[in-house]
Amino acid sequence: MGIAENVASANAYLTDHPAEARYRDGAATATLEAGLSVSVIGSGGERLRTDMPSGIGGGSSAPSPGWFLRAATASCVVSLVAIRAAVTGVPCAAIEATVDSESDDRGILGLDDAIPAGPLSMRIAVTIRSAADPAEIEALVGWAVDHCPVSDAVARAVPVEVQVLAVHS
Repeated sequence: MGIAENVASANAYLTDHPAEARYRDGAATATLEAGLSVSVIGSGGERLRTDMPSGIGGGSSAPSPGWFLRAATASCVVSLVAIRAAVTGVPCAAIEATVDSESDDRGILGLDDAIPAGPLSMRIAVTIRSAADPAEIEALVGWAVDHCPVSDAVARAVPVEVQVLAVHS
């Protein structure tokens, strides 16, 4: 089955079983290794490693968590453009997204509580090679960004619950 058929099947199933559409996403557990290098393991065995820049004491040995946020946004948008193109029949020979953001390090370092710790803004630039009408391409990209869970989480205030599980040793 191709992308369009899989999406149609998922849509039909969730239309018939709406209670199964909502679920808790798989957890990611991060463990400090050394310095500011962190190992992350997913509930399905996924793995990645992050490190902070050397300017704040990290080793710069792996991408920062912020880079993974931008990478997640870019890959999610590309995937959703491809999904929407398959469903709507818009031909795409190549799809690429570049995501960057503007940050102010005074926020993450706690130097000014009025400055957010996260990005101040994010830019998503999507390049699509296609014979389709430019308006169709604009619609694909708009739909993808609007339906990408990662860009949605960045653009929309998402409630965050913090639990502290202290273990005294």
